[in-house]
Formats: sequence, C-alpha cells, structure tokens
Amino acid sequence: MVDDRFARTAARVAERQDAHAEALAGIVRSFVLPSETDVALDVGCGAGALALALAPHVERVVGLDRVPELLELARVRAPANATFVEGDAEHLPFADGSFDLACTLRTLHHVARPELVVAGLARVTRPGGRVLVADQIAPSDPLEALALDRFERARDPGHTRLLPDTDLRQLFEANGLALARERRQTEERALEPYLDLADCTGDDRARALALAPHGSETVTAALGWYLLERR
Repeated sequence: MVDDRFARTAARVAERQDAHAEALAGIVRSFVLPSETDVALDVGCGAGALALALAPHVERVVGLDRVPELLELARVRAPANATFVEGDAEHLPFADGSFDLACTLRTLHHVARPELVVAGLARVTRPGGRVLVADQIAPSDPLEALALDRFERARDPGHTRLLPDTDLRQLFEANGLALARERRQTEERALEPYLDLADCTGDDRARALALAPHGSETVTAALGWYLLERR
C-alpha cells in the first residue's frame, strides 16, 4: 500500500526534487564535503535527489530504494557514475565496509524500524568513513510530537513516526557513530500542495485538514542534518 502511494506520486516527487536540486547541491557541497575518491551510498534514494547531488563530487554513488517507479526516474537523470538498485533500507544488500560515505535523506520516518536503517548504514561504512542522516525531527514536547505524527499519518499512510533529536543521538552512539557536525533547517510547507504531494484525497484529505495546525495555510517542519564518523 505504501509503495503503491509512492508509485502513484513518483512523477510529482521527481518534479519537486528537480525544483529543489540547486539548494540540495549547495548543502552537499558545504555540509557533506564529499571527496572525489568517495564511493557513496544513498539509502531510500527515491527519484535520486541526494545521489544526483553527490555524483559530481564522488568517484561513484549507488542509490537504493524499493519503489521501481522512483528508481526509473532516477536512472533517467543519472550520470555515468551513478547507479540505482532496488532493495530494502532495513536490510541493506551490501558487504561490511563497502562505502566511504553512506547517506539517508528523509527516509527514517517512512520505515517501521529506523534503528535497522542506522545500524545498516554504520555496517556498510568503512571505519573512518562518514554517515549522513537527515530527516524531519519530532518536537521535544511529546504532545506536540503526537499531534504532528497524527497529521502526517493522515496525510501519508507511509509515515511511521518522527524521531526526536535525543533518540537519533542514542542510535548514533549505539552504532559507533561520532557526530562530526550538524545543522538545522526549517521548512514552511504550503498545506494544500503538501497534501497533493502525498496524493491525499477524499476522506483522508478531510481528516488531514482537520488535524493540521488550526487556521494555518502552512505546516512547519524542522529538519536535522547529522554528519557522523564511523569509529
């Protein structure tokens, strides 16, 4: 069901990705600081946003996702050093220490076991390599976090749960990942287009609108970017 939603909205996702490509490329250059000798991995790559931003700066990059329709759109955009494979973010099909840089962008809140994704990223990264985790962060207030998750699940059945900063840091520490640097990003998302992006219609749309911030035409999202070193 979740994959069906992503298949239906693949073209819409790719269009939004293209509109934000320049901004993402800037973050990759200034925050991730990839090296031309890096072999990189993008887990939950979707239509390839992060992988394609990395490609000009690394030796090669592999993108992994479980939705074939998104992967096809990524391949259409891919340069020669970017390849895309179908697979499960919770069970990465790569050997230990295969990558210099392993990344996931806006993926953890879509999976049932985010701890498996972080553990997998750490496993496939060589000692001394880097891991990038970037995702929307839950508010520190538990009631606010609960309300936001309810809205997000009504908007998108693929949403599981936003993790707070403290939970993410515990996952990093448990997997031998030391924080190198971090950044925060705030996004103001226009409500109606945000619902459209998830193909949220009918009764689901009415429910999502009822759960959205009262009287607001936008939804505020806090994103956390964490660049980590594999011990």
